This record gives sequence, structure tokens and C-alpha cells, in this order.
Amino acid sequence: MENTKKNTIVVNPITRIEGHGKITVDLTDDGAVDRVRFHVTQYRGFEVFSKGRDFREMPVITPRICGICPVSHHLASAKACDAILGVTLTPTAAKLREVMHMGQFIQSHALSFFHLSSPDLLFGFDADPAIRNVAGLAQEYPDLAVAGIGMRKYGQEIIKTLGGKKVHPWHSIPGGVNRSLRAEERDGMLSALPKLKDDLRKALDLVKNYLAENAELAARFATLETSYLGLVKDGNLELYDGRIRLKSPRGRITDEFDDKDYCAHIGEHVEEWSYLKFPFYRPLGFPHGSYRVGPLGRINACDDIATPEASAELAAFRKSTDDGMVHYTLYYHYARLIEILYAMERLEELLNDPDVLGSDLRITGNVTNREGVGVVEAPRGTLIHHYEVDGKGAIERANLIVATGHNNYAMNRGVEQVARDYITGSDVKEGALNRMEHVIRCYDPCLSCSTHAVGKMPLKLEVRNSRGDVVRTVTKE
Repeated sequence: MENTKKNTIVVNPITRIEGHGKITVDLTDDGAVDRVRFHVTQYRGFEVFSKGRDFREMPVITPRICGICPVSHHLASAKACDAILGVTLTPTAAKLREVMHMGQFIQSHALSFFHLSSPDLLFGFDADPAIRNVAGLAQEYPDLAVAGIGMRKYGQEIIKTLGGKKVHPWHSIPGGVNRSLRAEERDGMLSALPKLKDDLRKALDLVKNYLAENAELAARFATLETSYLGLVKDGNLELYDGRIRLKSPRGRITDEFDDKDYCAHIGEHVEEWSYLKFPFYRPLGFPHGSYRVGPLGRINACDDIATPEASAELAAFRKSTDDGMVHYTLYYHYARLIEILYAMERLEELLNDPDVLGSDLRITGNVTNREGVGVVEAPRGTLIHHYEVDGKGAIERANLIVATGHNNYAMNRGVEQVARDYITGSDVKEGALNRMEHVIRCYDPCLSCSTHAVGKMPLKLEVRNSRGDVVRTVTKE
């Protein structure tokens, strides 16, 4: 992947993200940045080895794609299976699925902000790496660290309650769910929400103050004017079941379509230097049809949010620009916290709905349609599962567009922009490397969708001369 004819800086692996990737920066012989690439270095073969499996197994198989957001794959897969059966869920089943989905958003977004990204914001990009981490956060900002742990635990306990396990749960089945919710479980979930909301409001104040105090940095840091894509329902933010909307950089609705029609609107570009594909909007082609997803994508794509506190925060969020479209990549963190607030409010609505304690859990059926598409908003963006089956229900073809892939082009562009701002020659400061890594952290990617390293995460920097010889090596443990 490296061009040995030029000086090449290699950041490998990128730390404080989920999965494994690296960044290569090719320099000209006079030390200027020539080319920057963000590589995803792992391969997952789920689309291949799912062939021949009974489609009813897919909601159990596909959560293994990801150990951080298995609920997202579980639900997208179950929705695709519902479509193959041609059934409409009972109100209880639909709402119980959404309860688990809100728990997933709370725990995943909390992990991203409190544990992976906040050390850079609180200590600074140039701070000593020995303290610029979750351990340093726990020592210097214990209340914030505990709040993040509490939110993550809360979301995971919801997943465990319904799905039996915090990771790789089994709750959604084709046509419904396999477990009801007891009143005492519902009451426990509700009783914990007020304290969590208070903690979240403090985190929101922290982010807003940081962005206000660092307005010039926020306006420049990896900022891109792109289109934005996400699910909406009646124009409002939607995370579980809506229409796919694409909005232009200036806020015009470019397109809005049903999830089953995604193939006519979304294509996938491939580059030889990364295992991660580059989705794009077909009518505009690649790369002009590239867009962004995830918290910033959804916040920009929707008209409003249907819950009161999150709606008020959205209005404040949009005041940062004249036209209400926010292109600042650092604002992903702010948008992420707004979505946690929405998830808490929506969860409260669901838990107070009598249907959520119902016992009508499943609609049975046989193969009615030879293909099914299931789309949900994963914490990292729009997730698509598409299955084609034979008459007996065996998978003939599976296509998955994982949420992180939609942001691939933007992540590459953002890393390149930051590299050009902070790298000149071979004497590269650690803070410059961390800034490039933080571009990736803003998007909270799940690169492999489940492969993780345990223990130390070393960073190795190699600078090569024009002959390809290593002239300097710096290793950060």
C-alpha cells in the first residue's frame, strides 16, 4: 500500500477507534504533502459465507460482524427477513425492537464520546499521550468518566434484558421478537433516566463551551461541504424505520426514497488500497456523489427532531451557521450527544406506551418474497442488509453496506486536509499524528465491524527517503 519511491509517513494502527486501520502520508522529496490515504486493513467475508444459510439464521449470524454495535446488524437483518416473509410486525414487537435500538445508541455513543474522543478535547491534541487517554480522563475528570460509564452500562443492560447478552443478543426474529418486557424491568429502566439526562446535559455544556472557545479550529478542522444522508419519518430524525433522505450541502432535499429501492440510488466504488468500499449517490457518480452519514449526517438531513429537548438542542446546533447546515467535522461530537438525548427521550416515550408490555410478539409466515431489504440507522450511520433467497429460504446473495463505509471518502479527505495543515517535512510532531487520528475518531468508525486488539496499541512512524530506505522510526506505545 505504500509508495516507496517517496518519503512515506505511516500511522499504524490508528488508536482509540473500533477496529484496525492506518494512515499513510506520501511526501515529495522537498517535504511537502503529496498524497494521503486512510486504509482499512481487514477483510470480513460475511457476504460470501452467508450463502447457502437459511435466511432465518441471519439475525443470529450477522451480529457477529460487530462487537460494538451488534444490535444494529441484528435489527437490520431482522427487518430484511420480515420483508422476505412479507409480514408487518405487531405494535409490541416493533416497539420492543426500538427499545433495544435506543439502548444501543446510548451505550455506543457514550463509548465514542466519553472514552475515545473526549481526552483530545479536554487535554488538547498536543498533550502527553500518557495522560491523553481514558485513564487520564478518569483521574482528572472523574465525574465525567463515571457519567460515561453509567450511560454505557445503562444501554448495555437494556440490551441484556431483552436479548440475553450485552454483546451479540438474540431478541429479534423474522416476524417479531422472542421475549416480552416485564413491568418491573420497564420501571427500572425508567427510574434511571432522570440522572442520566442530568449527566448528559453537563456533557452537552462541555462540548458547546469547547466549540465556542475553539470556534476557529472547529471551522477549519477537516471541514468538508458534502451532502448528508439519513433516515427520516415525516421529515423528523428517525433511527429505526423511515425513508432514506439525501440533502445537498446547501440544505436542499436532493432525493428521498424507500429503503427497498436503495440499489437504484446508491452505488459502491472500490479502491485497491482499502478493503472499505466508497458508497456514493448514483445520479452524481463518484466522487461527486459522496456524502456523509452518522450523527452529523442525520442532524443535517432531517428537518427537526420529534422530542422536545433534542429539538431545542438541534435549534441551538444550527445557529452556528447562517443556513443551518453544519459542515464542521468536530461538530460530530455535539451531534452525537444530541442523539443520545433523543434516544433517552424516545426511550421514555416507548417505555410509557402500554404496547411495550404486550404479549403479541410474532407474526409467522413462509417465504413470500425472494428478496428483502432491511435498513436502520446504526450509531455510525445508515446500515443496509439486502438478502436474496431461493424458494426454500436459502441465501443466494447477501449485500451489506456497513454504516462506516458511507463516510470513507470524507474520512480520507479530512485526514488529507489535516495532514496538509500540520505536516511539513520529516520532523513530524506527535500532536500532528494525533490530529489525523482524531479526524477518524470524529466519525467513530467501526472499521472491521468487530475485530479489536487487546492490550497495548503501539503507533509506529516510519520516514523513508526517495530510495525507499527507512531514515527514521518513531514508536509510541
